Amino acid sequence: MRLTVYTDYSLRLLMYLALKDDGLATIAEIAESYGISKNHLMKVAHQLGVAGYVATVRGRSGGLRLAKPAEAIGLGEVVRHTEPDMALVSCFDPVNAPCAIQRCCVLQGALEKARLAFVDVLDGYTLSDLVKPRARLRALLSVASSHVPAPAGMRSSKRAKAGGQRQPSLGKS
Repeated sequence: MRLTVYTDYSLRLLMYLALKDDGLATIAEIAESYGISKNHLMKVAHQLGVAGYVATVRGRSGGLRLAKPAEAIGLGEVVRHTEPDMALVSCFDPVNAPCAIQRCCVLQGALEKARLAFVDVLDGYTLSDLVKPRARLRALLSVASSHVPAPAGMRSSKRAKAGGQRQPSLGKS
């Protein structure tokens, strides 16, 4: 069985977002990390958003993030959603591809069992499982740590130099 490029990109995008923790990622950032088509990835991101896997944040500081926890996203579920046709051979759809031996064909049953076993194995994994070698994946994809900026009052250079402690004022009081 061969998965489509669409499914491949879908899984890669979800894995990248799972590695970003609570941070946002852009399509350009993800496409560059994997060396894949930005245009194709935009279509994938849109469909994953419609399906409820990805949430989008609009605006200058916007981007993508997972819409639900990585532990709640099943690999089999994503593959079923992204693969338009899980038929391994044309005779699985006899209306479009009639077969002379369909009434007594054992091959069709064997292939259907194989397809079900394939998806059953995928059902045993979540997105969280796919990103278990977290540190290595983050390094390979150059995923930056999620960084939450300090509140405005904590950005003062005096506080930064003093390890967060307020410096006495040297000016006139």
